[in-house]
Amino acid sequence: MPVSFLKSAQAARPSRAVRRSAFGLAALALILAGCASEPPPPPVPAIPQFTSPIPASALVGRYGLAAYHRPEDAVRTENQAKAQCSNPYIITAGPNGGVMMYLADDTKLTEVISKQVPGQPVFIGPPEDPAGGDRDRQVVSFNGNVLALKWVDPEVARRYGTMVYVRCPG
Repeated sequence: MPVSFLKSAQAARPSRAVRRSAFGLAALALILAGCASEPPPPPVPAIPQFTSPIPASALVGRYGLAAYHRPEDAVRTENQAKAQCSNPYIITAGPNGGVMMYLADDTKLTEVISKQVPGQPVFIGPPEDPAGGDRDRQVVSFNGNVLALKWVDPEVARRYGTMVYVRCPG
């Protein structure tokens, strides 16, 4: 090979410092490209803000419990619930300001609260669920002594009916 060709090939090759800088820039570009291609974190779902119109202290107590499926049976069912005070359904205060009640088809107590989105009905259910969620019960009526609740989930409501809690004396 002619010497002049070797000299021109060596002259065309970048210096070691230039090669290091180019390698560093390429590595930096790859790192930045990796950061840029990471998907953004999913947005935090907005939980509707609600108020708790029935304080937990108003719900704590011993209740007779009965249920009806037809509205015309409401008064008779209330009398049946009163008769159940010998075997009361007990609602206790929860550790986080709610009350402890059973959810549908669940054998363990769960802390629930009363909750309402302005302009909507009052519900009782887990605080982490939005008002009117499938695990909630809608408050049909509450006068301090008689609480009537119906399940939001249509299938559960069909099975359990409207539940009537009558506060037991003493």
